[in-house]
Amino acid sequence: MTADISACREALAHLDIDDNPQTVRQKSRDFYWYSPILKEQLDDVTADLVIAPRSVEEVVEILAACWKHDVPVTTRGAGTGNYGQAMPLSGGVVLHMKHMNEILEIGDDYFVAQGGTVIEHIERSLRAVGKEIRLFPSTMSSATIAGFIAGGSSGVGAIRWGGLRNPANIRRLRLVTMEETPQIIDLVGASDISKAAHAYGVNGVIVEVEMPADPATDWVDVIIGVDTFENSCRLALEIGDDDTVCKRMLSNFEAPIPFNYFRRHRPYLEESEAVVAVTVSTETLDRLVEVVEGFDGATLRLRYDQLEEGVKLPAAFELAWNHTTLRALRVDPTITYLQMMIPRPVMFEKLAEVKDRFGDELLLHFEFTRFDGVVSPVGIPIVRHTSNERLEEIIQILELELGLPVFNPHRITLEEGGMKKTNPHQLAFKKQADPKGLLNPGKMIAWKDPDWSPSPGKTYLFAE
Repeated sequence: MTADISACREALAHLDIDDNPQTVRQKSRDFYWYSPILKEQLDDVTADLVIAPRSVEEVVEILAACWKHDVPVTTRGAGTGNYGQAMPLSGGVVLHMKHMNEILEIGDDYFVAQGGTVIEHIERSLRAVGKEIRLFPSTMSSATIAGFIAGGSSGVGAIRWGGLRNPANIRRLRLVTMEETPQIIDLVGASDISKAAHAYGVNGVIVEVEMPADPATDWVDVIIGVDTFENSCRLALEIGDDDTVCKRMLSNFEAPIPFNYFRRHRPYLEESEAVVAVTVSTETLDRLVEVVEGFDGATLRLRYDQLEEGVKLPAAFELAWNHTTLRALRVDPTITYLQMMIPRPVMFEKLAEVKDRFGDELLLHFEFTRFDGVVSPVGIPIVRHTSNERLEEIIQILELELGLPVFNPHRITLEEGGMKKTNPHQLAFKKQADPKGLLNPGKMIAWKDPDWSPSPGKTYLFAE
């Protein structure tokens, strides 16, 4: 297929179109530069034009015109993803959802919002009526709700509710297909929702989201210093397993991550200490203090409810998740990161193996979440980048020698980043919803190679 950009632009000229090369290039980017590998591979990627729909009807019109003229479409929200998910590998149209940003309904235990709604706006609106959002990324001040669902997998709140794969955490997705006559369809139930959740927008344009809304809780952030990282893990597990402590976030960081990179918190930190960060309900804060005071080697360093008047600090979640990497990058541009699983039953054994093998080349940072109700660590370590070859070698050592699954953030496709295999349900749905393969092309290997299997150290799209 050969895209007819001129005919498509002419057909949609009455809509909000931006074809200025400089701004189109800027809006063709996400946070891919977290990865030195993707920074090299994707630096020249850009769309031909950006179109910002104002309604579902305009989304339908845009997709129909692009289908007619064989123009690829890549949907984006705020572009806060880290893997190039929202970057148009084949050019064409970037479908920018900035105008579709309304909260449509707040019910007793749910909300409905348009896909381009910023998550912080949802949280503020829910709190105004005594409710709160269940899960959100550390980039909630700019990230959109559909972008979170299409590109994310977990976030703040996962210690309490599990990640987005928990069927209870997404109630319904409304999306528009890319066909000659685009359809508006609702996905309800775990099996249907999984077709579009964490699919990078390859299976349709998410225009509306329905998710749970919970009774609002009064939360407070607490920073705890711990003498060793191993002990910080033990303390985190004790807090995580304690059902009398109501938590929204539970994270820990190896020294010297906190002291070196959490600059505004430095007056409260000790350089040699690991840190546990907890977002806890005010009702159970006293119980958390009891746990910390009873743990040998732990010191409560900071309670946000006891900050001196006039002192303002970033929320604890803006230290955690991938904000940890961002804060490190601001100080040291040689930093990058990985994402990996640490099975809880062998957590301390593997922790020792990783440190023995890599030392300070890899500094550990865990986010504690629930998998099937069990509190477990997810590793988002900071890595000192010396070369792309060494980064690939580290990944292979972790996976093949130490037996730790790595969700590779230095890959752009769905399969290479996490699944390591074809998702037949998402592939079958894409064939139905996007028969020409024009939605975010290049991000699903299975579309062209359903029998693909990974090769160590090789990038599918950019193989040497």
